[in-house]
Amino acid sequence: MSGKILVIGASGQIGAELTMKLRSIHGSENVIAADIREGSEELTKSGPFEILDATDREKVGEVCRTRDIQDVYLMAAMLSATGERFPDKAWKLNMDSLFIVLDLAKEKVIQRIFWPSSIAVFGPTTPKINTPQHTIMEPTTVYGISKQTGERWCEYYHKKYGVDVRSIRYPGLISWKTLPGGGTTDYAVDIFHKAIEHKSYTCFLSAGTALPMMYMHDAIRATVDLMDAPASQIKERSSYNLSGMSFTPQDIADAIIQHIPEFTINYEPDSRQQIADSWPSSIDDTPALEDWNWKAAYDLEATVSEMLEHLS
Repeated sequence: MSGKILVIGASGQIGAELTMKLRSIHGSENVIAADIREGSEELTKSGPFEILDATDREKVGEVCRTRDIQDVYLMAAMLSATGERFPDKAWKLNMDSLFIVLDLAKEKVIQRIFWPSSIAVFGPTTPKINTPQHTIMEPTTVYGISKQTGERWCEYYHKKYGVDVRSIRYPGLISWKTLPGGGTTDYAVDIFHKAIEHKSYTCFLSAGTALPMMYMHDAIRATVDLMDAPASQIKERSSYNLSGMSFTPQDIADAIIQHIPEFTINYEPDSRQQIADSWPSSIDDTPALEDWNWKAAYDLEATVSEMLEHLS
């Protein structure tokens, strides 16, 4: 590639691992990590790092111009549970940051954008089982509303201005490298830490709440594969459905018990239960398979084994 890559929100749950993966592919000096706060030592020592507010149009533009940026991965966002506490801030961060990079691509300052959407774009009126790519979307959270709005703008900028923007509707993501970041699916990360430390976990969702999930390794691979695909193959310019696995808190607890027999779980659903109830239980990602050959590699058993092995 001729230009460089900028990852905005590089200190976050997905951004940190995505940055390291991109550095391993393109060379450390060609991938600039940026976030509003200092990143981990691994992130800051392994390549260029910029302190950057994703909503600062002037500074983002300056970094893109002076650093010769070709691709921007906009990973900065306020997630579902946190967004409900700070709706104004969530809307401003999630929307302003997107418009800044869309406009930079429209002005030909940058060439391509990756922007993550989420299963939060769906709502209680969406078909819950094998939710299709094109369906009813009536999100009930600020995060979901901002992501659904963002999808429409991405498609608009592609059709109107030819902007090469690509997106995935991430399900809940599970990783041993980074701690939870304020999302409704974060129980599926926290449960492993508590299982190892305390042999017990109190879950904020009910036992039978099935949600779409994905192991981080698959999510990073999907992101890289989508960006590597020829533009002619990318048919969805709003965002692609992506599926890994679906499970309930009881399912994941049972899988952990296979490794830690003394582990126990109890349930105290809180405000996040209402958010989870509005989301799909499983996702149909056939278009991603057909357009750019997507297929998940990790199921629940493989994910639980890897999480416990690495965290232990």
